[in-house]
Amino acid sequence: MRKAERLFEIVQLLRRAREPISAQRIANELGSSKRSVYRDITALKAQDVPIRGEAGIGYVLEKGFDMPPLMLTSDELDAAVLGAHWVASRGEPDLAKAALNFLAKIEVVVPERLRGHVLEPATSVAPVDPAFEVVNSSILRNAIRNHRKITLIYEDGSGARAERVVWPILLGYRDAGRILAAWCELRSGFRYFRTDRMISAVTQKQRIPENALALRARWRSEMDQERARYADQPQEDG
Repeated sequence: MRKAERLFEIVQLLRRAREPISAQRIANELGSSKRSVYRDITALKAQDVPIRGEAGIGYVLEKGFDMPPLMLTSDELDAAVLGAHWVASRGEPDLAKAALNFLAKIEVVVPERLRGHVLEPATSVAPVDPAFEVVNSSILRNAIRNHRKITLIYEDGSGARAERVVWPILLGYRDAGRILAAWCELRSGFRYFRTDRMISAVTQKQRIPENALALRARWRSEMDQERARYADQPQEDG
């Protein structure tokens, strides 16, 4: 384990502990030695991490301390950069811009030895033609966050248009577009709406009458049941 990773893990251990935690216990958790723990504690204190205690007694982390958020491993950084590039190429304009801003920020704050993971990543995202959309998906994301109903004008596969009032649950991202999972008041059931078939989307002032977690739990339960039914169906030999 690299030193930066050890320091981060020590802070996490101290944060979770309800009482002073000994150097031996920390060493056991990290698979290191007490001598290494003493050195790491000294290094953390030198970085103004408010750790109280001493060898032989135990250590505690003062309340209210927030560890710098970007002590990432190489794999964690690769995952973050790959995800940001995926969003930048497939997200709606607001989210794509946020992904590029994230990459610019992370380039500045990561250690020099890891900067190449951002500037010259080992992973890549295949190019894709974005789906044409009239409705900005940020409207849908904000409605989900704020637990508000949405009035959609939606066009089906035959070109017929209809108004739907929906309770948005989740916005799913695919290579070729996005799909809104929602409870449809007209159909009294969960339905899926492709964003490229939305003609308009207006967020209502009226809040969704069901608890957000309960609504999402019902939706997940129904999805699980559908998957189970599909899995139970006999598969034809190819």
